[in-house]
Amino acid sequence: MQITISKSILENILIHSLPFLEKKDTSQITSHVYLNASNNQLTLKATDYEIGFLVSTNNLTINEEGSITANGKKFLDIVRILKDDNINLELKNDNLYISQAHSKFKLPIFSYNEFPEFPSFEGKDRISIESHSLIESLKKITPAIDNNNPKFELNGALIDIKQNEINFASTDTRRLAIVTVPNNGEKELSIILPKKAIIEIQKLFFDNIELYYDETNLIIRSEQYIFFTKLINGKFPEYSRIIPKETTNNLTLPKALMIESIKQITTISTDVKITFLYDTITFESLSDDNIEAKTDINHATGFDEPFSIAVNSKYILDFLNAINGTEFNIGLNDSNLPFILSENNFKTIVMPIVI
Repeated sequence: MQITISKSILENILIHSLPFLEKKDTSQITSHVYLNASNNQLTLKATDYEIGFLVSTNNLTINEEGSITANGKKFLDIVRILKDDNINLELKNDNLYISQAHSKFKLPIFSYNEFPEFPSFEGKDRISIESHSLIESLKKITPAIDNNNPKFELNGALIDIKQNEINFASTDTRRLAIVTVPNNGEKELSIILPKKAIIEIQKLFFDNIELYYDETNLIIRSEQYIFFTKLINGKFPEYSRIIPKETTNNLTLPKALMIESIKQITTISTDVKITFLYDTITFESLSDDNIEAKTDINHATGFDEPFSIAVNSKYILDFLNAINGTEFNIGLNDSNLPFILSENNFKTIVMPIVI
């Protein structure tokens, strides 16, 4: 293989491939990117077996076709320090030579035949979800996905496709985030995507995507990229049972003032006590260090008697930072029962701290 390609194109491709590489064990072929130059096109693949990424470009000159692998991180480190000009790549004596003007680097390669096969979207069933709805919905529920939970299904998010609606749901057992979008389909399907895959989907895709699936993988295809992720095999909790059927007290609150007040308290404590008075809402820190923080805002609540909830401030801030409007709704029952934060088609059910 012998090609010439601009630094900007090659660097951009390698940056996008970085999250898909095995980084701890460089002896694994999954720490390498796979490059194939043929038919006036360069194709790059990267995968850690769990998720995978493929990108192609025809903005290059191919002097000799061929395939190679090279350590993705070292490859990117080299490309980054070169000048903004064309870079030459050449396979010679079982090494990849990277050169530009007076600079020359050599990287060892692995056998490209050992690089993992990518699942094909051809012949797979297709999922019809509007691209913008998919990305926006995943973005809103991502903060509520758990990390390293022994119940693997909680380390991902559910896409629950029904005939009339699609629900995107995630939970870390202390809160449940749900986005609901309308659907006009006959097929019903539930799949669980891992958190790492969801984060990368938000980076790669914006519009005009196609989704395919089988029992093992979800494949997303756009004009520029092909992405796959292994699905999490498990049963997601019955999220509809967690949502309170009704709420006794329902308020509309200002987003900006709530964020400002809660952030003041978080300088002292992540746990905050919020008290609703008739025309005032107070915010107090819950700390064991004998340090106090307190602030309030003027806002009519309709409460004749003080009503308090204690909560991890992150749960409220994650919700508020994800919504687009200037106001949101809160639905309350008893101080020790779950409450609902909602805006349009997005809601988060939060378990309060019992004090």
